[in-house]
Amino acid sequence: MDLLLHSIQMDWPVLLPILLCSILTVAVAINRFSFYNKNKRDVVKFIRGLKSELVSNRLDAAKNLSIQLGGVIGEVSEEAVRIFSEQKQGFSRSFDISANLATRKLEKYLTILGTIGGVCPFLGLFGTVVRILYTFQDLASQGNQSAAVAMGIGSALIATAFGLGVAIVAVVLYNLFQSTVKRYEDDFQLIKLLFLSFTDSEEKLQKKALV
Repeated sequence: MDLLLHSIQMDWPVLLPILLCSILTVAVAINRFSFYNKNKRDVVKFIRGLKSELVSNRLDAAKNLSIQLGGVIGEVSEEAVRIFSEQKQGFSRSFDISANLATRKLEKYLTILGTIGGVCPFLGLFGTVVRILYTFQDLASQGNQSAAVAMGIGSALIATAFGLGVAIVAVVLYNLFQSTVKRYEDDFQLIKLLFLSFTDSEEKLQKKALV
């Protein structure tokens, strides 16, 4: 405990940015967990219902189904119904635009976690190097005091440990949230493939009619 208090007292200029990074990490984690939980939906059940409406060519019912689902998945599906009803030929490109815009919402603030995960270890290392330099300076001016040296080096290592701890948490959360975003992107692709299957079938029927 004395070592920790000594480190806070002597190295607070370096520990403060790491503390701010830890607060940002917690804030982003709470925000993203809340956002993803609010947008969590049973996609398998929804796809089945959407397919049933498209088979019957009930686009209004498909749109209402998407609105009832809500969330990011519902918004993308609702936009897919609109695109499908207005421009079947360019459906893929238009849908990709909508899906990418939705992905941006899902990836919001994740760059903060990535940056913290990369910067915090260096902040901790910087604090350690500075504290060791000061320790050697005190050693040179005051003579051989092993207790003071041990206290100085131990205090220096706290900054590195703190920085590494925050960075590890940030990187783990970043990878976890990226995998969540990937699952949403897979859901977007399922919706896209569903609509494309009906677009392709209509094009085949048109070709047969022309023949």
